[in-house]
Amino acid sequence: MPHPLVPARADVVIVGGGIIGCSIAYHLAKLGLRDVVLLERRQLTCGTTWHAAGLVPQLRATRTLTELAKYTSELLRSLEAETGQATGFKQNGSVAVALNDARLEEFQRTGAMGRAFGVHVEFLSPAEVLARYPLLEGRGVVGGLWTPNDGQTNPIDTTMAYAKGARQQGARVLEQVEVDDVLVEQGRAVGVRWRRAGPDAEPGDTGELRAGTVVLAAGMWSAELGRKLGLRIALQAAEHFYVVTEPIAGLPRDLPVLRVPDEWAYYKEDAGKLLLGAFEPVAKPWGLQGIPKDFCFDELPTDFEHFEPVLAKAIERVPVLATTGIATWFNGPESFTPDGRYLLGEAAEVRDLFLACGFNSIGIQSSGGAGKVLAEWIRDRRAPIDLPGMDLRRMHPVQGTRAYLADRATESLGLLYAMHWPDRQPVTARGARRTPLHDRLLAMGACMGDLAGWERANWYGPEGSTPRDEYGFGRQNWFDAVAAECQAVQHAVALFDQSSMAKFLVQGRDACALLNRLGTADVDVAPGRVVYTQWLNERGGIEADLTVTRLAVDRFMVVTSVASHVRDLAWLQRHIDADDRCTVTDITSGLALLSVMGPNSRSLLQRVSGADLGNLAFPFGSSQELEIGYAIVRAQRLTYVGELGWELYVPAESALHVFERLMAAGESLGLKPAGFYAMNACRMEKGYRHWGHDIGIEDTPVEAGLVFTCAWDKPGGFVGREAVLAQRALGVPNKRLVQFRLADPTQFVHHEEPIFANGEPVGSVTSGRYGHRVDASLAMGYVTRPHPITPEWIAATRFEIAVGARRVPVQAGLGAWYDPTQARIRG
Repeated sequence: MPHPLVPARADVVIVGGGIIGCSIAYHLAKLGLRDVVLLERRQLTCGTTWHAAGLVPQLRATRTLTELAKYTSELLRSLEAETGQATGFKQNGSVAVALNDARLEEFQRTGAMGRAFGVHVEFLSPAEVLARYPLLEGRGVVGGLWTPNDGQTNPIDTTMAYAKGARQQGARVLEQVEVDDVLVEQGRAVGVRWRRAGPDAEPGDTGELRAGTVVLAAGMWSAELGRKLGLRIALQAAEHFYVVTEPIAGLPRDLPVLRVPDEWAYYKEDAGKLLLGAFEPVAKPWGLQGIPKDFCFDELPTDFEHFEPVLAKAIERVPVLATTGIATWFNGPESFTPDGRYLLGEAAEVRDLFLACGFNSIGIQSSGGAGKVLAEWIRDRRAPIDLPGMDLRRMHPVQGTRAYLADRATESLGLLYAMHWPDRQPVTARGARRTPLHDRLLAMGACMGDLAGWERANWYGPEGSTPRDEYGFGRQNWFDAVAAECQAVQHAVALFDQSSMAKFLVQGRDACALLNRLGTADVDVAPGRVVYTQWLNERGGIEADLTVTRLAVDRFMVVTSVASHVRDLAWLQRHIDADDRCTVTDITSGLALLSVMGPNSRSLLQRVSGADLGNLAFPFGSSQELEIGYAIVRAQRLTYVGELGWELYVPAESALHVFERLMAAGESLGLKPAGFYAMNACRMEKGYRHWGHDIGIEDTPVEAGLVFTCAWDKPGGFVGREAVLAQRALGVPNKRLVQFRLADPTQFVHHEEPIFANGEPVGSVTSGRYGHRVDASLAMGYVTRPHPITPEWIAATRFEIAVGARRVPVQAGLGAWYDPTQARIRG
């Protein structure tokens, strides 16, 4: 029978009445999208929101996450007055404590980034830490971080304020309505199938709500709803523990939140009591067989043995706990993702289906920012800001399998308080995707890293060693090994296994027209040519950075990065018009990619193929078939390291055979295996951009220095052409990607470090690496000023980069530090 309140149609239906779903409803309504219906299966907040600790810090690991958290804090300052609903929000500040120099360095680097983007941050001495938090035992404290505008809030009350604000603007928020299925027609979400829940429900109380947009904000239930559609959403529930003490006499109500990440613990004042929670390094996944249907305001069994190590450290760190009783032992589930960052955006597989879930126990602090971003994304059908670290399309389906999530969840909860080392690799759920050369590379000393489930050689240890990563912010243990690989690239020849790169075959009568419409460059070239291009959005922002090879008149190969595999495939498929006669096939798994790079690469390939690879017979940017042993290989003369070299695309079943031929023939030519750390170092020296770091949807070819890829006059133009032309017509841009060389080669930068021009913050580092061929620490990043960023202004300006608490002078420029004339590439 029809529900008396559930309409038959709406513009947007939101599934899930936790703080995220209610924030999305609130922000949609504020944008004027008021035909919004939120459906909650039981009662608002009854899943995981109700038992959250309610912390609202501002400082996060990246600029984007920090800006979203900062927005939440600013919103909560006014939400209560706006809606008339109490939230319990207060800004007591927070103290983060470092118990070792590495953690202090992490604080200094993150704090410097936050300061540059408007977060009030103060670095504390050990004495100042104790002054800010007098309950603390100071043993082992080496310093700390004070963020006075951090806050805490009541999760239930804050959710109710979002819901009330949404209702005041015309949205409908309905409880006791359970969504069984998302309706999908012709690849689009068109609504939901619901049934009434609760004590008044009857067997026939079901119906359909048709909608133009469906949002899954159902927390840990989102994965199960996705599986019904064939989507493997990468989130898993895990147990999260905290205790609340008996009242403590004289406990200040304005006591700041305390974080001691080296002891996995956080503390907050809670109505005259202390709440102690933990993000322990080995967690307990929960709900592996599914979430119980009747789960509502439920708790999980306590596990004293699991929590006892945290409590023991806490009693020593905050001695008042030793003489205070514990009133509440709590254990409740929260959902975590494989990389510790949430899932936001439109699903690649189903159009008009948006997700906001997997918040890794930071849903309260993320609620305002995530709700605002997703609401704008829904309204405009495009992301309002660059979100590569949160875009759900960064995940590959294998990362959403039950076994992968169960294994990784034991680690991902603890990532929140683990050291945030550069290049840190996960230790669980490894080996999901391996290239055909995997075992051979291990035997040669490869130290593997993990990206989108792929095992990839990051670097190679000396013969006879067992390579392992030893992390640090400065020179890491693999520094010399990577230097040797870069020397092979420069003086001999190196082999990279890039088989994890995404590869798509586009073929059919309209394949050329489709790819020309999408790409900035003209791909209507002769067969056997490779074209470097970007795909843009209508605003001119860079959606993808890739190569297109014309294999035949009606057949093309697109090659893009592993990190954007799912995203770029969806972008390509969604731009095929109904009357386009072409198909797209993902051929990634069937095609290995071996790159041979260095001055001896030509000699090596001529030895194994017998072909003429001279400049006339095989010019740069060309693609030809070679025979290597018994295999037919497609060779493409390209480089991402700035040396003479070829990429070899090999059928997977022939990859080992080709590899063996190359290694045998290359021994006398100095052939060495090389990993992605060496490739990254080399591309930094050349200023080659990396999508997701140096270029993204908020950056245009004009700003990124990539205008040379734009074929302005090709027939039909390209997506984003008018926006880029308009910006180009204005002259030199006020925002520009700049290359930096640090004056002190012992200082290393990685990502997000602030850039200063004449003492003023002007941007942040997008990529950083040590360049072994130029013997310098390098970086690149965008500089934004109210005037054009000309070469003359750059030359006359004093630049610095903040490396933790230090300001390091840097040399700046727009060109490559290594081989700026391209002589090495021309061979």
